[in-house]
Amino acid sequence: MFRFSTRYYFMMAFLSALFIFAGTDASAEMNQQTQAQIMEEMPVPDSVSLCGERMPLENREVWEMLDREITIAGWDRAQVYMWLKRAGRYFPHIEKSLAEENLPDDLKYLAVAESALITDIRSKRSALGIWQFMVSAARQNGMKKNRSVDERLSFERSTRAALKYLKNLKSVFGSWSLALAAYNCGSARLKDAIKEQEKHDYYRLRLPNETARFIFRIAAIKIIMENPELYGYRLSPERVYRPIEVDNLQINLRAPLHITTAAKALNTDYKTLKELNPHILGHCLPAGKYEICVPYGQSAKLTDYIKNMPRTSTGSKTGQGKSDFYVVKRGDTLSQIAQRTGVSMTTIKRLNRLKDTRIMIGQKLRLTP
Repeated sequence: MFRFSTRYYFMMAFLSALFIFAGTDASAEMNQQTQAQIMEEMPVPDSVSLCGERMPLENREVWEMLDREITIAGWDRAQVYMWLKRAGRYFPHIEKSLAEENLPDDLKYLAVAESALITDIRSKRSALGIWQFMVSAARQNGMKKNRSVDERLSFERSTRAALKYLKNLKSVFGSWSLALAAYNCGSARLKDAIKEQEKHDYYRLRLPNETARFIFRIAAIKIIMENPELYGYRLSPERVYRPIEVDNLQINLRAPLHITTAAKALNTDYKTLKELNPHILGHCLPAGKYEICVPYGQSAKLTDYIKNMPRTSTGSKTGQGKSDFYVVKRGDTLSQIAQRTGVSMTTIKRLNRLKDTRIMIGQKLRLTP
C-alpha cells in the first residue's frame, strides 16, 4: 500500500485543465513546458508498504533511496512499457501460485526486478531464468539441471521453486525485507552482516550496494506498475501480452524423441514446441518420465504417437538409428551423418569435441546432450 499527498493530486488536476484549454501557439508552448516540468519529477508516495511491511520513509536516507529508484525506473520508458506488457502474460500464473501458497502478492514484483519478466535471461554470474536462479540454489529447491534439462528456463517450474525458496528465507530471517535481501546476496552473506553489525533490520544494515538498493527497486517497480498513468504511462489493453494457452502433458519415453518428430505428430513445428519447452536442451526430448507443454488441445496426438512408436525407434527425422549415438561406417562423412540423423554438424562437433570434420571408422558419436 502507498498514499500520495492531496496537494500532488490537486496539482495534476490543475495542470490537466491547462492542457484542455490550451489553444493558441503560446498556450501550446506553455503546455509543452509544463508537461516537461511534470516529467522532471517522479512523485514519491507519502507511505509505502511492501509485502505488508511498512517502509520507514520518515528516515530521510530511506526516502532518498526510494526516490532514487523511482526516478531511475520511471525514466526508463521502454523498459517500463515492456514490464506492463509482459505482466499480462506472466502475472496471472504468479499471482495464482502466490495465493495458493498464502504468500504476499507483492512478491510478483521480485520477478520484474530480477529479470524484467524475460524468461531466458542470463546474468554475468550465470544466474538464469525469470527468477534468476544459480545452479546450486536451483537444485536445492527441487529443479533439475543436467545435460538434457535446465528447469531454470521453465517458467512454471522456476516459479514453484522460487516460492519455496522465498518461504524458507522468510522463516529463517523473520521479515520479508530481509528474506528478499537474502534472495539477492545469499543467506550466508546476510547472516554474516547481521552478526557483525548486531542489527536485524534491513533498513539499518550496511549491505553490498546491489542488495542495499534491492528492496527499494522492488518497491519502485510496484509503485509504478500499480499507478502507470500517474507516471506518464498509458497502455491500451490490446497491447498487453496474453498468457499462452498450453496443455501440460505427462510423457514416458523409452528413448530420446527428436523434437521435430514430436512437433509433426502435434501438427506444429520445431520452433513452437521448443519455445514451449525451453528447459529441454538440445534437439531431442530425453528418455524418461516427465511433463512437457504442448499446444492447447493437441496433447492426445502426441500421446497416441508415443504409444504406437516402435520399441527401437528414437523418433529421429529419418527414422534411422537406435539411440543417441551413431557408429561411423566406411564412407561416412560428418555432413552425411548429420543429414541421416537430423542432428546438425555443429551440434555433433560440439557434443563430441571435434575440432574439425575428420572422423574415423568405428568412432562412436554422441547425438544428444
